[in-house]
Amino acid sequence: MRSLALSSFAIALLAGAACSGSDAGGGAARNPRHADLAAFFAEWRDFQKPRLVDGVPDYTPTAMAEQHAALADWRRRLVAFDTTGWTIAQQVDWQVISAEMYGLDFDHRVLKPWANNPGFYVTVFTEQSDQPAREGPFALGGLELWTNTYPLSTARTAEVQSGLRAIPKLLAQARTNLTGNGKDIWTYGAKAIARQGTELAAVATAWEKQAPALVADARAARAATDSFAAWLQAQAPQKTGPSGIGVANYDWYLSHVQLVPLTWQDEVTIMERELARAASSLRIEEERNRALPPQLPIASAAEHQRRFPAAVREYMSFLQSHRILTVTPDLEPALLARVGTFRPAPFEFFTEVDYRDPEVMRTHGFHWFDLANMANRPHANPVRRGPLLYNIFNTRTEGHATGWEELMMHAGMFDARPRSRELVWILLAERAARALGDLRMQSNEFTLEQASQFASDHTPRNWLKMSGGLVRAEQHLYLQQPGYGTSYVVGKIDVERLLAERARQQGDAFTMQAFMDDFSSRGLIPASLLRWEMTGTAPDVVRMLKAP
Repeated sequence: MRSLALSSFAIALLAGAACSGSDAGGGAARNPRHADLAAFFAEWRDFQKPRLVDGVPDYTPTAMAEQHAALADWRRRLVAFDTTGWTIAQQVDWQVISAEMYGLDFDHRVLKPWANNPGFYVTVFTEQSDQPAREGPFALGGLELWTNTYPLSTARTAEVQSGLRAIPKLLAQARTNLTGNGKDIWTYGAKAIARQGTELAAVATAWEKQAPALVADARAARAATDSFAAWLQAQAPQKTGPSGIGVANYDWYLSHVQLVPLTWQDEVTIMERELARAASSLRIEEERNRALPPQLPIASAAEHQRRFPAAVREYMSFLQSHRILTVTPDLEPALLARVGTFRPAPFEFFTEVDYRDPEVMRTHGFHWFDLANMANRPHANPVRRGPLLYNIFNTRTEGHATGWEELMMHAGMFDARPRSRELVWILLAERAARALGDLRMQSNEFTLEQASQFASDHTPRNWLKMSGGLVRAEQHLYLQQPGYGTSYVVGKIDVERLLAERARQQGDAFTMQAFMDDFSSRGLIPASLLRWEMTGTAPDVVRMLKAP
């Protein structure tokens, strides 16, 4: 058994209740106290945001100290809710808010991204994330420029202009806020800021024709970004400390924020096991397929244009004909919108996979189903309607998408293309290898460069190359957001446990379609809470808290 120290504002006790898993997601039964929780949730989210000063979020030491001091009262108010008689789904909502409060507490006590992480101040994004909220910690006020449609409306022009004009002021504040000594998080954060400058330069050029009213502001934001990047780079040689949070803090974060009932050491053991399983399974597949011709990557734009849409259609047909889930009309367009365009070699890791069989990564594209559901079938419960804070959805989103690759392989999707089964094992090996690098960064056994090298060395076929940009970018994300790098595999395992337990409970009445429809209807909550809600089995991390 592990012993986890609690923060100063709460005392944790194990929850004693475990009821039927049949109640609908998020408090379908009418309960006035649960309705009060939904109102409280809206207030909490307003408090969690930093206050704005002259249109800029205030992350100064004084403002952050005031916010942290006020957090204890929010905990007391949450603990004061009488949850007697609440359904599991309603208790799950309470747990979600509790986890978010712990996330803010951990930010103040340990991560302090506004003080330690230059990458926190990246606020310009030109590509859509496949997650409910952008991966990693970022300052309030991000500009999601990929949402622009031209010509811009007057309202959107004003919105983008306001965001651009905030950048110089935010970066000026950051020069005072940033006092951390973590070498890796500073160095790679500085590179992320420099990339923002490059993106703003490209945006300003494009806007000369698309949105001339924004060009001057884009150039001013770019100049401020470039100046800030130069300042960060000048400071970097003075940064000599570790960037990981340490094992004890990592264990606490898993339990209280990510709601993962494991420790750092548990996760190391799991990742080592999954890496070995993936590597050995790959070798057996390769032996079985040794007489088959090699699986060559797509080599032209014409082939890409033909094969990617065909892969989407074949995938959707498989899901429908095998009654794996209910295929709504918006799901196929959600995938077709993401097929992209041909890019010649050299390839990054996922392109190596994607260009050999475009259908394989469409399985991981379950993310786009999740986002379509959020947009077109919003949850009735406000606690689950939007993305949860601190990426605590990742065991559900990344974990399920990773597990779905293997489940669809076992369902027969690649029976006609045996070499594609090899790709599924390569994907799992890469996820386990980079997670081990991540874990050893957080324990301060590895630098980011060493973690990247480990992931590269243990990913089959040298497809995760150190000469590419992906391997370090992934480790940089995981260094900033504890628990993210391991969520792909630990979430996959938790969802597999959920599926197995639900099938055992239902026996012959179990169908995959009914299971997946239920699964998708409950919102993007942590996998451990989803398993509790659907099976009635409470995870070890569930706790009802008493006020200090």
